[in-house]
Amino acid sequence: MAINYTWNVSTVDVKEIDSNADTVFNVHWRLIGTDDTNTVKDMSDNDVAAAATVYGTQSLDTSDLSSFTAFADLTVSDVQGWVEEAMGADKITEMKAGLDANIAELVTSTVQTKQVG
Repeated sequence: MAINYTWNVSTVDVKEIDSNADTVFNVHWRLIGTDDTNTVKDMSDNDVAAAATVYGTQSLDTSDLSSFTAFADLTVSDVQGWVEEAMGADKITEMKAGLDANIAELVTSTVQTKQVG
């Protein structure tokens, strides 16, 4: 089971800080783990990649804006880097381990989710 991880960090909260318009101070993030080997059945009984998601928000330290980047110049990579730095490697490793466990449960589970009607 090889898990690929994808960040979605495109939704942010902004405000003016120290005369810098649209300063990103909070990021709404989602980390998705997708198993490139195993599939599971969806509610329509189709095979789909086994995947799990964790999401939340991350406040950013805006106390030093000496390397401020204008909103129009921001990239997803910039924002992802800020989120990862703010969270720290241990937290990210913990979240990935949780996604791995959730995917393993999906792949090996005897429980099925179905819709009535």
